[in-house]
Amino acid sequence: MPATALAAGMLWFFRDPEREIAQGRVISPADGVVQSIMPWKDGRTRVAIFMSPLNVHVNRAPVAGTVTSVEHIPGGFVPAFNKESENNERVVWHFDSELGDIEMVQIAGAVARRIVPYVPEQTKVEQGERVGLIRFGSRVDIYLPEGVEAAVEVGQATTAGVTRIDRD
Repeated sequence: MPATALAAGMLWFFRDPEREIAQGRVISPADGVVQSIMPWKDGRTRVAIFMSPLNVHVNRAPVAGTVTSVEHIPGGFVPAFNKESENNERVVWHFDSELGDIEMVQIAGAVARRIVPYVPEQTKVEQGERVGLIRFGSRVDIYLPEGVEAAVEVGQATTAGVTRIDRD
């Protein structure tokens, strides 16, 4: 019985539902809750989305374009909602899109110790296409280019491929 419950829990956790992809210049790469929206030093705006262990952990391309880099950066495993998570293990993605370079960062959490990219550099992706997975709780940051305003608010729930992140 415990093995069956564990197997069922793992199947539920690693679920990957089909989604009707939304229209918009930038859509959410992750299921979760907007943890923060911060202006960045270079004029961009960072939208941080916290993913609890109850969320779907498959991440999607926030824009259509070409994946210009996928960089793994080793680091710690502090809870993803903690300020010190800035030094956690991560994968930094860059997408060449109509809006220019869009950066997305998958950040491992205290339990999530593995980030699995699905697509390599120089791959053309459609908006909402699956690009990777973070195992268990974690965070995904998306950096909006200068002049692009966030349409979400802190505390708002997001759905990968469905929630629009930018405002016209």
